[in-house]
Amino acid sequence: MYRTALRNVLAHKGRLLMTALAVLLGTAFVAGTLVFSDTMGQAMRNSYSTSFSDVSVLVSARGGDSGGPADEPRQPEDRAALTEDTVRELAALPGTERARGVVSGFTAVADKQGKAIGEAWSARGANFVPDASGADPRYPMAEGRGPRTAGEVALNRQAVDKAGYHVGDTVRVAGNGAARDAVLTGVFTTDDPQVTSGGTLALMDTATAQRELLEPGRFSSVVLTAKAGTGEAQLLDQARAKVPAEGVELQTGQELKDEQTKMVESTVSGMKTMLLVFAGISLFVGIFIIVNTFTMLIAQRIKELALLRAVGASRGQVTESVLVEALAIGVIASVGGLLAGIGIGAGLQSLLHAFNEGLPTGSLVIAPVTVAGTLVVGVLVTVLSALLPAFRASRIPPVAAMSSGDQPTTQRGLVIRNSIGAVLALPGLGLILTGANRTGTTAQLMLSAGAALTLIGVFVLLPLLSRPVIALVGPLLAKVFGTPGKLARLNAVRNPRRTASTAAALTIGLTLVTALTVIGNSVTSTVTSMVGDTMKADYAVNMANGHQLSADLTGLVAKADGVKAVSQVDNVWWDIEGVGKDRAIEGYDAAAFDQLVNLTMKSGSTAALGQDQVLVSEDFATKHRLSVGSTLRATAAGGAPVALTVGGVFEDNEGVSPVVAPNRLIEANDPHPLVQQILVKGTDGPTPALKQSITDATGRNPVMEVRTMQDMVDDFSRVISTMLNLMYGLLGMAVIVAVLGVVNTLAMSVFERKREIGMLRAIGLERRGIKRMIRLESVVISLFGALIGVLLGCFLAWAALRVLASDLKGLTTVIPYGSVLLFLGLAALVGMVAALWPARRASRMDILSSIKTD
Repeated sequence: MYRTALRNVLAHKGRLLMTALAVLLGTAFVAGTLVFSDTMGQAMRNSYSTSFSDVSVLVSARGGDSGGPADEPRQPEDRAALTEDTVRELAALPGTERARGVVSGFTAVADKQGKAIGEAWSARGANFVPDASGADPRYPMAEGRGPRTAGEVALNRQAVDKAGYHVGDTVRVAGNGAARDAVLTGVFTTDDPQVTSGGTLALMDTATAQRELLEPGRFSSVVLTAKAGTGEAQLLDQARAKVPAEGVELQTGQELKDEQTKMVESTVSGMKTMLLVFAGISLFVGIFIIVNTFTMLIAQRIKELALLRAVGASRGQVTESVLVEALAIGVIASVGGLLAGIGIGAGLQSLLHAFNEGLPTGSLVIAPVTVAGTLVVGVLVTVLSALLPAFRASRIPPVAAMSSGDQPTTQRGLVIRNSIGAVLALPGLGLILTGANRTGTTAQLMLSAGAALTLIGVFVLLPLLSRPVIALVGPLLAKVFGTPGKLARLNAVRNPRRTASTAAALTIGLTLVTALTVIGNSVTSTVTSMVGDTMKADYAVNMANGHQLSADLTGLVAKADGVKAVSQVDNVWWDIEGVGKDRAIEGYDAAAFDQLVNLTMKSGSTAALGQDQVLVSEDFATKHRLSVGSTLRATAAGGAPVALTVGGVFEDNEGVSPVVAPNRLIEANDPHPLVQQILVKGTDGPTPALKQSITDATGRNPVMEVRTMQDMVDDFSRVISTMLNLMYGLLGMAVIVAVLGVVNTLAMSVFERKREIGMLRAIGLERRGIKRMIRLESVVISLFGALIGVLLGCFLAWAALRVLASDLKGLTTVIPYGSVLLFLGLAALVGMVAALWPARRASRMDILSSIKTD
């Protein structure tokens, strides 16, 4: 029996090639993901391990920057005072070899065209601390010297090479305020992974760094290096006794390395999980191909299997023979997938390195778990997918050896299948509908469980759905394409199970693609409407990296030519009595408010802001029983009590906070609000001259964005489009596998219907008619799968948007009909392409040899 099974594998090489290819593609995706993530993780760990090579203990002020990405500035009273005295005290500890004060924060550098070098989020500035020789061992100079005065700066080698600067050039340096010019005095090298991975680092003298990045006389952190024989834990205890407990964090070098390791693992793990999900989708699609292939192979070998049963083979032996075939295919395909996956991993690493040359890299990591996991997954998917066809093969009676043709699909089998599908789909739909009318984690869990049950249920019910859906296009096919069209419809519904299995692959892909597209389009539409309905301002000024703006920037923008009205948007989180802690409140300039923001008042007036009163949204007022004249008692961040008088109630608007206050009231009780945006209204509207005037007011800061409301909407739309394109790319593998499934099914169907096609040719159907029949059959099956996927995707997107609406008010379902029609058109094209080879093969069959086929 085993020899028979292996002989069958070799005898049907062409028919099994597509199955093996589907498994190979899925396992290649899995192996490539594991190799790529393991390689990146190892390279990142090796790179970050050098970050703290000279750090025994790090004493950092909470809210300060310890050398990583720049944190948001905190209020001075919340930050511990790490001063020169602190550095001297820590340097005098018995276990300290040396102590150095570190100042670090966001600093960008412009290139010769005025644009920021590298990404804004990876731009940093730090202090240069020379030793007795005038050098800073952290940053060895490759050219020139370190900065000594306020007008000097040193840059890392990568940044200098990218911008084309030379020692002695004037460069523009910018923080979160107006940019300034400095002379480039030196070029240094560093093994800091954030810098080597494409970031920029600008070194300043300590006094300038403190003034620009923190506060005069203060440090972000103090790095301690232990003496020989002193352990990190011992030095940590000594340092803890010297620094205040409030506002200070102490960590050993090993703890910092462990944190970096966890961060790397978390980053790599998230990326790996996402890629493996899409690999799983590809394998799931491949299951339908495998089931279809073995089902059709068994149908074509009924007489052979029946003869084996007649000469004494048991049902178990027949089942085992089919599973051995699947095992052989699974092993061959999985080994091929592993080899292809290694190539994919190397390719992804090279591609990522091409986009960012500074990213850490290293030799490929092919872990034993990658090899074992890929082989096990491939073999298991193949063998488990062949179980049902193998079971069916074992049920073939010996008497079938004397009959011809396929065993007809039993009505009982379809009834059982439809019953199972209904049992799965109906509760799934119930969970989705229930979750769509709830909020929070419970709704998300119900939606996830319901979606899974519904998807599986619909896949099981596809044979039931195929007949009525395909019947709708039957008259059109017959009328437009004549006899080939009529035959194509009959062939598509002849075997509902086979049609369903073929279409299911496309259904999966189109369900996910449609759901993502509808959600993305709906969110974009809502944000566009929200921004357009709320803001009257011509321009908004903000940092490209989302950091806080300097306190003096609003005044500089207000003085720019052509500016009519300006307001910074203050953000504070106060404890409001009876409402809750950390309630977000937005502040605007009372005099400029009506020129910058559009609110529909239900009662009261926006003029109340000028009287130091607040405006509240209608929903907030109803929930807390407020009206014009009501008083809210609040506690500011510093602990000061504040009485807020309601001066107006406005129609709910997601573009502003539920509580709006005048800047003067906020800043009187909270001197350091978070300011991330400045709104500007021009005398003549949004003109290029006004934009340039505002840009000049920022000192042509390379990371300062001056955007219209439409610019903001367009930027958001580009982010959504980029995310969707990434998802489409990852789903592309599943679509390729689906196309292989259609090709495989049609090719085997043509072989199975060899005699029928010969008879059609004998009674006068031309080769062109045969080709058209096969193509139309493929298009009908593809469109059937795509239509079910589109409808299911729209439904799931609607439910998901209902849940998301609790976080984004005004969110409604917007179906992009153009995109939906495009998906259906692409599905039809997939059907046409998939039918090219099977149709050509069918049209070239010899009439006589086809008719006499047994």
